[in-house]
Amino acid sequence: MQRSLPLPRGVASPGRRLRPWAGLRWAGLPLMVMLLLLFWQLLVQVSGYQAFILPGPLLVAERFVATAQSGLLWRHTAATLVSAMGGFSIALVSGLVIGYILAAIPWLDRALAPLLAASQAVPIVAVAPLFILWFGPGLTGKLLIAALITFLPILIATMVALRSIPRELREMALISGASRWQMVRYVEAPLSLPIIFGGVRTGLALATTGAVVGEFVAGRDGLGALITIARGLFDTPLIFVALLMLAIITLGLYLAAVLAERLLVRWEM
Repeated sequence: MQRSLPLPRGVASPGRRLRPWAGLRWAGLPLMVMLLLLFWQLLVQVSGYQAFILPGPLLVAERFVATAQSGLLWRHTAATLVSAMGGFSIALVSGLVIGYILAAIPWLDRALAPLLAASQAVPIVAVAPLFILWFGPGLTGKLLIAALITFLPILIATMVALRSIPRELREMALISGASRWQMVRYVEAPLSLPIIFGGVRTGLALATTGAVVGEFVAGRDGLGALITIARGLFDTPLIFVALLMLAIITLGLYLAAVLAERLLVRWEM
């Protein structure tokens, strides 16, 4: 048996890809954030804007800490998370089920496609007051608003994923005696998950948008309501605090979706 010779230092093995910039991949985001904060602070100092027009990052950071310590920020953040995740859950279940049905019945897809396109053509800001009028200013209306804006990306991703499965694999599974559940479990789900997760990531990002729109229209709690209150008080630093928390929530949900995808779709990583 021949033994392979050790490779010189710095030479990658044939089975491993060379990634010279892998160590710098995660350094890009903090660097960009630091440059943005520096530019922001310089802009405030050079232009001489008042705090109610454009507060500096240090003032926003101080207000963020003060609002967090008082508990006000966490109460509004929790309300937005409940609306966003509740609406996303509704959209995820309905999008997967309806997407599976439409992918399996082409004529039904052709019949409902114009209605689905029209439902997304109307801006969510224009539809939100109707939802609040019909379902009240409570949690139900906000859940439905978040679900409406999240539904279509998940639906389209599900249909595209299922239709991209080769027909030969389905026929081989049927010939082997696979039941409907076995077809879903061992053929359709593994092959469609990578594409479906693309819609899930988009849906999670849009869910917070839908929740905030509902809070803009009606609501005493939530980051959208906090922005409305701060705008009425001309408290611009508080508006920036709410926007920063929204960015943190959206980024966290996106990273959670990426982690779930890596756990469930190992063969794609």
